[in-house]
Amino acid sequence: MKLALILPPYPNERWTLARQLGVTHAVTQLANAEPNLRPWDFMPVLHMRQRFEDAGITAAVIESSPPMNNARLGRPERDREIDDFCTLVTNMGAVGIPVLCWNWMAVFGWTRTSTTTPARGGALVTSYDHSLMERAPLTDAGRVAEEPLWENLAYFLERVVPVAEEAGVKLALHPDDPPISPIRGVARILRTPEAMERAVRLVDSPHSGITFCQGTFSTMGVDIPATIRRFGALGKTHFVHFRDVRGTPERFVETFHDDGQTDMYAAMRAHRETGFDGVLRPDHVPTMAGESNERPGYEMLGRLYAIGYMRGLLEGVTHEPR
Repeated sequence: MKLALILPPYPNERWTLARQLGVTHAVTQLANAEPNLRPWDFMPVLHMRQRFEDAGITAAVIESSPPMNNARLGRPERDREIDDFCTLVTNMGAVGIPVLCWNWMAVFGWTRTSTTTPARGGALVTSYDHSLMERAPLTDAGRVAEEPLWENLAYFLERVVPVAEEAGVKLALHPDDPPISPIRGVARILRTPEAMERAVRLVDSPHSGITFCQGTFSTMGVDIPATIRRFGALGKTHFVHFRDVRGTPERFVETFHDDGQTDMYAAMRAHRETGFDGVLRPDHVPTMAGESNERPGYEMLGRLYAIGYMRGLLEGVTHEPR
């Protein structure tokens, strides 16, 4: 297992801090388009990969994609979006970036009702209260039902999985966050372990798996170590978001990594026992003293704390007898 940090596609102080922490693997996003090129075209992907390589960092995961909303909703423009997604996968394989984290959250992505919830010592965390969304207006997409999302996902995977196999890239599907449906009239279909397994079996392949987002699975109310073993036994965990929460899908708060409802040591042990050898990164950390909270969940001090905590857990389980 390898610890990673999410780093921007261009060098900055966070790259330096990562190296000082001994973190040599990066999770990153597509870079801004170069003139006359799209971010997912070959040369921008190659240049991004080489910037990391030249800095002594391995670009291990891309956690963004070309626009996909028409594909999710089954609109006429979906085939063009799927072609763009396939272009990204092909180019990732060509330059040697092995994992793509993606999601099937239509219209809007992960959602919180507060980004300023007080936590330990006055740190700020994100939280979700579904009662605050009950009278929220519909989006421009209107009401989106579950079954079309499943049908569109099958159509998407039938096109994309063979490309991933050819490119040697692993697709890591993220569960819906929060795992509750609907939100503003838009259905969320990937909100249970059973739904996640159904999704990756639509076009079954070693290259089609999941991002095991521990915080989202914890919000589902499942036994985290047991669920890690479930997907590990299937060979479907391609990437891990290591974080925690307190609460339920209807109402929860993010937490420091050592202050949630999950036994994080047992979680790390389960990843090791299943033979997971990919990348884990801390996710959604508190905003701490002196930070602006301009990027809720993604400020730096909490990630520094999280990496130290995760490294301790990893060393602990590594020294346990198998």
